[in-house]
Amino acid sequence: IPRTIPRTIYFYNGAAIHNNNNNNNTMEAIPGYATTKKIEQEGSGPGISKGNNVTVHATGVVKETGKKFWSTKDPGQQPFSYQAGVGGVITGWDQGCLGMKVGETRLLEIPAHEGYGAAGFPAWGIPPGGTLFFTLECLKIE
Repeated sequence: IPRTIPRTIYFYNGAAIHNNNNNNNTMEAIPGYATTKKIEQEGSGPGISKGNNVTVHATGVVKETGKKFWSTKDPGQQPFSYQAGVGGVITGWDQGCLGMKVGETRLLEIPAHEGYGAAGFPAWGIPPGGTLFFTLECLKIE
């Protein structure tokens, strides 16, 4: 069941984490998961499938605090590569990236049980039971 989200979610250092350029404020369910997604910018070509090697830009924000905990776009960081759909990243991200196309930007809302769980990840500022927003930009699919 889709649900409506606010037009602007969070800001970090004055920059919008995502901006709803397509004026569609509805998050879509990912079948079988609690994580939801929203396409911010359409991509093209074939989508990510289980087992693909994928390279993305990613920015993570804690929903409860509005604080960014990681971004591949920060100085000294670089795009992140992983194998999709096989459990190499947190569940919400792993399932939420499937179907993305090169050039696509997608917002994921990942509840704690599909993220870092009841313990959170305090070293990164993710509190116990923290819900995460991840903005992913698909750069390459192999």
